[in-house]
Order: sequence, then structure tokens, then C-alpha cells
Amino acid sequence: MKRNLQVLIIDPQNDFCDLPPAYLARDVHNAEALSPALPVPGAHADMLRVAELINKGADGISGISITLDAHHRYDIAHPTFWKTGQGEAVIPFTSISAAAVRSGEYQPRQAEALPRALAYLDALEAEGRYQLMIWPVHCEIGSWGQNVHVDVRAAYNAWEEKQLGVVTKINKGSNPWTEHYSAVKAEVPDDSDPDTQLNQQLITELSKADRVYITGEAGSHCVKATTEHLVENFATADLHKLVLVTDCMSAVTGFDAQFEGFVRDMAAKGVQIAKMADVLPELLANA
Repeated sequence: MKRNLQVLIIDPQNDFCDLPPAYLARDVHNAEALSPALPVPGAHADMLRVAELINKGADGISGISITLDAHHRYDIAHPTFWKTGQGEAVIPFTSISAAAVRSGEYQPRQAEALPRALAYLDALEAEGRYQLMIWPVHCEIGSWGQNVHVDVRAAYNAWEEKQLGVVTKINKGSNPWTEHYSAVKAEVPDDSDPDTQLNQQLITELSKADRVYITGEAGSHCVKATTEHLVENFATADLHKLVLVTDCMSAVTGFDAQFEGFVRDMAAKGVQIAKMADVLPELLANA
């Protein structure tokens, strides 16, 4: 009997990939190449391996789920939201604490946003997982950067046509008032927005699988957050079903230690650690 082998691809989007020139599109307004906003070193090679895994193991794959970062330009984690106390721009990769906002070091560009922003920062810091990080504007809804890496899309399109199946797409991040690294829930769920709250349907579907092969970008952030939330919501006896395919993910520059610590922590909890070459025989045997 065929086993239920699922592939989960987290945020396999252009903005996160260190794409070579041949993969870049052109901006029709100035004829310049469109560049990824937040390229993760090694991500392009990761995505080629994901595509290879799908192409070669297609007949053994029971289902594919893809998470998609989907942000507005104006977002609490983008420079568009903030200014310094002197009215200057806040540069990407700035970390902003509630204390820094209370002291006037940073302020929302919209003065009326201050109470809600402070409430968010307080709630975020109380969770103890992250402090607010300002990222370059990325995965803006409708942009080239939000699109899926072309080889990954070609691979899952071929799987859909051959298997007459539908790849599940999970959008996250469209609420501008909270960060949404994880596909399972936002860092601080918004009571008025169901899309930020626990995605029980995703948890339920993945928990039915015999294996969930986890791939995508970035290993230090969205893969990490999603996997951690899956582990929190899976039964302990089912954690062995989760497999981190570590050569199909990479860390954001400067966050290698965070990624390595995450992999060690997940392995200690019972999540399996593998490479693409370890996974492919299991898919081929399931064809």
C-alpha cells in the first residue's frame, strides 16, 4: 500500500533566492534587472534540489504544500512603517524594541499608529521568540519577487498534470500589524483576523501523513518558525514523521548559528534530519 508522503515547501520565492542573472526579470520602466529583495545565500541551489526531488520522486509524492510570503508594502516589519526620532529613514536589518520606541529612538511614521505598534512590540517580546526586525520590502503581493522560483513551479506543475492533483498554497503575512514567519500562525495573532491565527487545517492534514519532508527558505526564520509550531501542535509520537531536508534550505546571512541551533533542537525533539539524496529513495520506493 502506498504511503502518504508529503512535501512542504516554505516560501520558495524569488525575493529569497540568490538567483543568477539568467533567472532575473526586467523592469519595463527602466530596463534594469529586477533583483531579489532578501536573497539567502545558497537558496537558488536549494530550490534546484527541491525541483529535482519533485521531478524524480513525483510518482511517490502524495501531496505538495507551498507556503507563500504575501506582504503589503506598508508593514510593521518594513522600513515604510518607521522613522528615527530625528525623522530619518530606518534601514533594513534594524532591530526595534518596545523600549526604543518608548524612548523616542524610533517612531511610526503615522503618529496614530503608536499605541497599536507598542502593544504589538510588548506582546511580541512577551512571547520571547523574536524582537521586531525591519526587513527590506519583500514578497510584496503581486510582485515578481513574490513569485515562486521558476524551476520549483515547473516541477510542481508537472506533478499536478501527471497526478491530476492540486498543490496546496498557503498565503501568510498580509496583515501589516504582525510578523508572520510561520505558516502555522502569526507571531502575535490578531483576534480580528482569522488568517493570523492557528492554521488547524494545515496541522490536521500534515499530521495524517507518514512523512512530511520540510524544505524551503529561510532555515533560520520561516522554516524554523513553521517547524517549531508544527512540533508544538503534533502529538509527541508523531514527531518522527517530520523530516528536515537540510540541503534544501539555507540561513539568512548572519543567522547561521540560529539555523544550526534550530536543527539540533528539532533533532533532540525527535524530528528527522536528512539530505535530498536520503529522501529520494523513499519516494521512489513509494511510486
